Amino acid sequence: MDLRKIKKLIDLLEESNLAEIEIKEGEESVRLARVPKGMMQAAQPMPMQMHAPAHHPEPARAPVATPALAATAAEAQKSKPDVPDGHTVRSPMVGTFYGAPNPDSPPFVKIGQTVKAGDTLGIIEAMKMFNPIEADVGGVVQAILVESGQPIEFDEPMFVIG
Repeated sequence: MDLRKIKKLIDLLEESNLAEIEIKEGEESVRLARVPKGMMQAAQPMPMQMHAPAHHPEPARAPVATPALAATAAEAQKSKPDVPDGHTVRSPMVGTFYGAPNPDSPPFVKIGQTVKAGDTLGIIEAMKMFNPIEADVGGVVQAILVESGQPIEFDEPMFVIG
């Protein structure tokens, strides 16, 4: 399903009094749900579910970002005083970060490891696609600011290379 259509559905949901919308297009379906405005602080945000075609048993799930959560995440990043100086590698996309190719493998990089430009630092899963995150400079990994399995936002700091 086209990302523009999904964005239009989100706008439609925000402008209406509806709490939930589900659209099916062929074998694909998208279900959007929201928490009523008065309950946003007391309740967890409801996940947006994107169902894969019927032959795929597991749907992809992505959290719905709310302005309050986005502000909290931004404040949390600003409040990290122990981040060392150096070149910060930032996320080029929204998705789920993984520090290793699979759960049984060692991580791509560790703090103190020397990397060169082009080395894989981790991967981000976005819409069932695994995207390698490569070092854009060479140096020593000073800090790893994200944990494996953690949802990650666009432009979020991930690594510091010195």
